[in-house]
Amino acid sequence: MPKTDLLDINGKKVRTINLPPEAFAAKVNPQLMAQAVRVYLANQRQAYPKTKTRAEINRTKAKWYRQKGTGRARHGSRAAPIFVGGGVAHGPTGEQNYKLKMPQKMKRAALFSSLTFKFKKGDILLVEGLEKIAPKTKEMREALEKLKANHPSGQKSQSPKRAKKLKIMLVLPQVFENVARAARNIKNVSLTPVNSLNTYEVLENEKIIFMVESIKKLKETFLKE
Repeated sequence: MPKTDLLDINGKKVRTINLPPEAFAAKVNPQLMAQAVRVYLANQRQAYPKTKTRAEINRTKAKWYRQKGTGRARHGSRAAPIFVGGGVAHGPTGEQNYKLKMPQKMKRAALFSSLTFKFKKGDILLVEGLEKIAPKTKEMREALEKLKANHPSGQKSQSPKRAKKLKIMLVLPQVFENVARAARNIKNVSLTPVNSLNTYEVLENEKIIFMVESIKKLKETFLKE
């Protein structure tokens, strides 16, 4: 049974919490995590490139030259793709589908694999009382400093000015307006509801901070079967 310290917003240990082994003691599968990341990034991709077909070219619709007697091939449109200034054949239309699919069980296994990977590295923190924080950027900065969230795991604390700004993700059980307002002006901090957790964001962020209620919500969302 994986265990971790429950901290308050001052960085002091409150008690020890048992974490669900399905999510934090799963098999670490790098290949599965890589596949989940590829699917996620592909599904974020937008089809921006767009070329005009011969039907969209603004050129005269009149027959270019007479049908017979010129010795040339029979053409009726100057917008044909074979002519300079004509349309593009088989070009990008802005409607390309880059979407990829992944079975739900594989997505969940990849997520649990990434959470276990981060947990073993010591990059997951469990905090209580964060929902009561004042909606001020200063308060959030101080809380993160006390939690040592801006310091790589296994290293001693540094002064706030010298500490490296790690990418931090706060995992919330629900929307807290005061937490959102306190964190929105901190560039290296992002907020994610627990039911939207995915492998890419877990691996992309260097520190993952779970509110204690988020663990219960994680069980309800991903371990309800």
